[in-house]
Amino acid sequence: MRNFNEERRRFLMTAGAGVLAVGGGLATGASPAHATSRQIPFLAATVERTAAGDFTISWKSAGVRRVEVYASKDQNRVARHRAVAHAGGTATVTVRGLGDADRWWFELVPDRGRSLTLADRSLHLAAAPNFRDGGGYRTADGHWVRMGVFYRSNSLATLTDADVAKLKRLGIRTGIDFRTDSEAAAGPDRLPAGTKYVFANVAGTTTPGTGGYSLDTEANGVAMMVAGEKGMVSSDSARKAYRTFLTAVADPRAANVLYHCTAGKDRTGWASAALLTALGVPRATVFEDYLLSNTYLAASNAAALAAVPESIRPGYKAVLDVRSEYLQSGFDEVAAKFGTFDRYLRDGLGVSARQLRARLLVG
Repeated sequence: MRNFNEERRRFLMTAGAGVLAVGGGLATGASPAHATSRQIPFLAATVERTAAGDFTISWKSAGVRRVEVYASKDQNRVARHRAVAHAGGTATVTVRGLGDADRWWFELVPDRGRSLTLADRSLHLAAAPNFRDGGGYRTADGHWVRMGVFYRSNSLATLTDADVAKLKRLGIRTGIDFRTDSEAAAGPDRLPAGTKYVFANVAGTTTPGTGGYSLDTEANGVAMMVAGEKGMVSSDSARKAYRTFLTAVADPRAANVLYHCTAGKDRTGWASAALLTALGVPRATVFEDYLLSNTYLAASNAAALAAVPESIRPGYKAVLDVRSEYLQSGFDEVAAKFGTFDRYLRDGLGVSARQLRARLLVG
């Protein structure tokens, strides 16, 4: 039976203007009327690898008439010799026949304004289905969160040798483990040699538990998750763990950073929500990123639910899910304990949003 102290459900993928996905996640933001040569004019952009190995790329832009798309296996070296696709300022294209790679990157080059480089959000690791890039979202003021710098995941204990080799090629330098002592001992992280391992126990206990909640009803499962989310904001152990995390992400010497818990959705989910909020990503987008865990964990959650007695399935499903009300309870706790999110960062965690933005935003 899976750890009751873990995470949630539901994926919102709405097609349409103003909803944006970079590498498979959603984002929204303010829409500038015109793009200057210094601005990234894309309001929305999506890269998603299909089951057949093709790539579907969508974008929406402001003041752009033509976009050229270039592909590369190296995020930092995208040669503009031959475009793999081109279309107008708002379009969806399919790119086929690129071949195998750890990750394909796509540079969207507009006829005015700065280009944007994206990849599929998922790394498609069979042993870690919730392993994904944490960046690639547009902020409310028109910047973009870098991809290829910080990654979130579920447990790394069962990664294959090939998976570990891929992490090394991704340049993972720091691995942050949000689990309890017993979770970490039962399933030690598999990380590339030379990666700095950081133990940052969010719960502050040696073993996970249900917090005294019985899972005989859905309401009890929901109550347990809401209480756990609030603790991730206000408990001393959680604030210490998230201070460690945000400090590492802001430090170029620590990058690239990989952070995780057991399912990669609750403790890891608040870590991502706090980081994206600090970077200025709209709240709606933060929720959409959070809810993506329901999609990536759908198969493993279904198997886990089928393995428990039918009498506790409603409560257990509430624990396996990510739900908007769980994350909202975390933001409610921020308001109750600190007043504003900026004060939570400053007084609760002792970190600087300005430093995070300088490090992680482009455009």
